Amino acid sequence: MPTLAEKKAVVENLVEEINESDGIYVTDYTGMSVAEMNELRSQFTEKGITFKISRNTLFRRALDEVDGEGFDDLKEHMVEQNAVAFISGDPSLPAKILKNRQKGKQEKPAFKVAVIDGVIYESDQLDNLAAMKSKEEVIGDIVGLLLSPASNVVSALQSQGSNLAGAIKTIADKEEDS
Repeated sequence: MPTLAEKKAVVENLVEEINESDGIYVTDYTGMSVAEMNELRSQFTEKGITFKISRNTLFRRALDEVDGEGFDDLKEHMVEQNAVAFISGDPSLPAKILKNRQKGKQEKPAFKVAVIDGVIYESDQLDNLAAMKSKEEVIGDIVGLLLSPASNVVSALQSQGSNLAGAIKTIADKEEDS
């Protein structure tokens, strides 16, 4: 049984991780073997995601100490055996990992809820989370859209210029022939 000081240290660590993360995913790992958990943890770690098993009471206490939207709603989901993924960067990575596991007929862990930028995503929204683009992809799309009109204008001017130059040359050639 952990001492009170150890519990306080765990809560402080959780508060720090929550504050430093861009989002949190909560999963139910009931029925998973140690080998399956280790495999899942390594998949998350490869993508730079911290994945931890947390005692529900300690996690709720950590949520009480955190300022931010969505965290109060998260408390009601802290039942059963939960593992928490703390994300920094691309908010869709944990969802993609969980979806890939489901495609491979691995139903565990079950996605319960996520909080990203103060917005709660329930278990039925895993597909939406997995389909989200990363910030880099969105920025790339925006840059592409911004550059597209400029390149269209340049190509239109070049084609009109070449057509105009061709027309002038044809007229000049006709006048020389006459």
